[in-house]
Amino acid sequence: MSLRKDADTIMRAALASALPDNAVRAALKQADLGSGRLILIAAGKAAWQMAKAASDQLGDRISSGVVVTKYAHSKGEIPRLTVYEAAHPVPDANSFRATQAAIDAVTGLRKEDTVLFLLSGGGSALFEKPLIPEEDLNRLTKELLACGADIVEMNTVRKRFSAVKGGRFAALCSPAKVFTIVLSDVLGDRLDMIASGPAYPDSTTEADARAIVSKYGLTVTDAMEACLKQETPKHLDRVETHITGSVRQLCAAAEKTCRELGYEPVILTDQLTCTARDAGVFFANIARYYAGVGRRMAFLAGGETVVHLTGHGLGGRNQELALASAEGIAGLNACVFSVGSDGTDGPTDAAGGIVDGSTFETLKKQGVVISGVLKDNDAYHALQKCNGLIITGPTGTNVNDISVLLIDAC
Repeated sequence: MSLRKDADTIMRAALASALPDNAVRAALKQADLGSGRLILIAAGKAAWQMAKAASDQLGDRISSGVVVTKYAHSKGEIPRLTVYEAAHPVPDANSFRATQAAIDAVTGLRKEDTVLFLLSGGGSALFEKPLIPEEDLNRLTKELLACGADIVEMNTVRKRFSAVKGGRFAALCSPAKVFTIVLSDVLGDRLDMIASGPAYPDSTTEADARAIVSKYGLTVTDAMEACLKQETPKHLDRVETHITGSVRQLCAAAEKTCRELGYEPVILTDQLTCTARDAGVFFANIARYYAGVGRRMAFLAGGETVVHLTGHGLGGRNQELALASAEGIAGLNACVFSVGSDGTDGPTDAAGGIVDGSTFETLKKQGVVISGVLKDNDAYHALQKCNGLIITGPTGTNVNDISVLLIDAC
């Protein structure tokens, strides 16, 4: 129980450090917001938190605006702003309705006006006006999620079929200035990939998108074929962009808390990109090597693993990572937890999962075979049976995932 208590302390400290409030306020102090109207547009899982911070600082300097975030991520009304909730990871009618409202809000602006654009991960689904039929877009999104494509590959393809992705939203704001504050959920902080880069020049090409379509055998209709031939903006005028946070900050805060709790922390990487199951097995292998050294150790990794959908169960990448480590740490005084910084993991109410040295035996006594559970992508129900779900609710931030292995001294 002491390991699980420490895990909870580490997780909460890391998530608190990644809240965008202070970073948004600091970025706004550097901003030249012009002399005309100020329109605020916020999109992503952290959109409400970012918009509230901006509203608190700017007050009635904001003329009007639109906020679109994931269902249950709004915490109430914000003065002068219309708040929408929509679906993620597959867009829905509310995604389209909110995005059209944002387009309407920036239409007809003048050169002296400014669009304050607050962007966070999840915007690829939440902020969308498709150039193809909704059913084709939803099918494409589901194919990308199922095939194991990483976020860069997914967004390279998705932006080809959108009226707002790949720099196209910034072009719609012209001739007004666009001042963008970005909370990064993409490894390496690629600005043209975070939420598919609505306000940043697109570095990808038609050839890049076609290569990904071919790699994963994605279905392409005639209408999609026509969109692939339309190039995205490669240059944008009067656009200024500031990054406010990333997974590196999440790892640093977790490392600091581990040290305060008496662990020797090691940050393995902030670029974790393998499959969730492989990552879980890797953490277990580390645990077995260091379990006998007689010191309290902590190994941390930030990033975003992928899941290949081979079954029909319920779960997410963080839950799969944790569960995949359970057999390897069986009998050890160790625990592994993995959590999505936004408070959600896959299509579930959990943010992630946690297992310890007793988890494997606990599930075995209930007739649960972990390998079969993972094959069916049903980590959620297995973790539910062993008190292994991490449920935080929406956190107000979104800077990738963090995974931690804790090893006690005895």
